[in-house]
Amino acid sequence: MLIYGLNPVIEALRAKRVTRVRVSARQDKRMDEVLALAGAQRVPVERVDAQTLDRAARGGVHQGVVAEIEAARDYDVTELAAAAGATPLIVVLDGIEDPHNVGAILRTCDAAAATGVIRQTRHSAALDGVVGKASAGALASARIATVVNIARAVEALKSANVWTIGLAGDAGEAYTDVDWTLPSALVLGAEGTGLRRLVRDTCDRVVRIPMLGTVDSLNVSVAAGVVLYEAVRQRKKQTMANARC
Repeated sequence: MLIYGLNPVIEALRAKRVTRVRVSARQDKRMDEVLALAGAQRVPVERVDAQTLDRAARGGVHQGVVAEIEAARDYDVTELAAAAGATPLIVVLDGIEDPHNVGAILRTCDAAAATGVIRQTRHSAALDGVVGKASAGALASARIATVVNIARAVEALKSANVWTIGLAGDAGEAYTDVDWTLPSALVLGAEGTGLRRLVRDTCDRVVRIPMLGTVDSLNVSVAAGVVLYEAVRQRKKQTMANARC
């Protein structure tokens, strides 16, 4: 798989997943970091012209570097639900096909220390250079489970004692009504269509983000950030309360 851009390549090198790097004549501190990491790991580096990188990145903003990386380990739902030493906080992507949204969600998952992400084999953005760039490198270290059927994955999470909470604009409850300190999975639907009916019906609860202005919804990656950081807030508050006991 190819990724491109300085942040994605640097993070992939830090994760020791890069097998080959191609760079242009760009010279600055960040490119020096790419070369230093590659050198320390004995990753082959090839110097090429900008046009070669343009073709490899298919017109994406490569910032003078493209890397080949080994395939990421594919986790299963049970592994994510049983994450060692942590209360699971999992994000489930139900048919989200925009790679920029998927990348932004992965970036937020990393920032919020989410346990992992579940996606479907079909009707999902490919985990390629666009997702890697949009994730600012978070793709390199994300725990991702790819499943055939999202509704079955939600059922598997429930069987593993993980509360499954779908997000929908017409839900009766607000996302702040949920106790996110419990093992939880946030289930997100695609832009425009939202959660598919079977997936929605399978969730334990369905909640909404209250909209106070004239627009009726948020971009799915923004919505993911809002809810995940409510989970972070609640969990941090619980940790502080426990520390005082």
